[in-house]
Amino acid sequence: MGWKGILTGVALLAATGATVTGCAAYREAQAEEDNPPIGRILDVDGHPVHAWVKGSGPDVVLIHGSSGNLRDFTHSFAGRLTDRYRVIAFDRPGLGYTPEMAPGGDSMKAQAALLQKAAAQLGANRPIVVGQSLGGAVALAWATYTPDTLAALVTISGVSHPWTTPLSTYYKVLSNPVGQHTVVPLMTAFVPESTIEASIKSIFDPFPVPDGYADYVGARLTLRRASLRANADQRARLLSDVKTQSQLYGSAITVPVEVVHGTEDSTVGPELHVPQMERDVPQTRVTLIAGAGHMPHHTHPDPVVAAIDSAAARAGLR
Repeated sequence: MGWKGILTGVALLAATGATVTGCAAYREAQAEEDNPPIGRILDVDGHPVHAWVKGSGPDVVLIHGSSGNLRDFTHSFAGRLTDRYRVIAFDRPGLGYTPEMAPGGDSMKAQAALLQKAAAQLGANRPIVVGQSLGGAVALAWATYTPDTLAALVTISGVSHPWTTPLSTYYKVLSNPVGQHTVVPLMTAFVPESTIEASIKSIFDPFPVPDGYADYVGARLTLRRASLRANADQRARLLSDVKTQSQLYGSAITVPVEVVHGTEDSTVGPELHVPQMERDVPQTRVTLIAGAGHMPHHTHPDPVVAAIDSAAARAGLR
């Protein structure tokens, strides 16, 4: 191939790259226009944190899981609590409207520290901390590393202990520098609605997706380039973080703990995480919801609310 051919190839690659970048930027702008912040943006030591606050009573902090944002909780679940609690839902770093703190994936400990400071800024000095899925690992980090800054802990389908299955190919690719510069922009630009719908459906199996959830939750916010990278980086480091913090649970966690898990959760298996929480944290009370999958706060909200009420009572808040 002569210089003319080489230059032609370079020009085509540049044009393709520009097209992908332009399409990705358009998709990101559209996602943010369709799903603007629904709370306030706090300044926490110079870092923006998106917070939604509603209700009155003892403070409850809600921490969402992987690939999500605070809208997962505000869709319907938070409304079941606001009659007797002041409910605070946060976007975790890298997702929704809270930007990542540092390149390479924010640790569970760093995320917990940021959200604890955000809660304190709102006057929630010892809230009940509720975390779902990966948010459960962040809630556990909060209880482990700053145990005097919460009144009780509730995990919903929570990641608590190490596992042996390897990181999925999806996260291996998206947490790899090459994948982050090539695959991520392509996903932002071209992932179709049908793929988003199938992904949402999979996390609710074996139950249907709640009415209006797919339109409300703003899934395309997670498909923004920065969020895809941050989410993948966090997932890639999750096992290491959990290995470290789980060794400290028994000596560090002193508050009442409620663990809620669906028996049919195929994403975060109850057979692994629940018994080890009971072993390592003796004050753990377990609610196993027969037949429930990974999203019981949507499909079986009553026992989840009951666990939060129990945590409040055990902490002397009700």
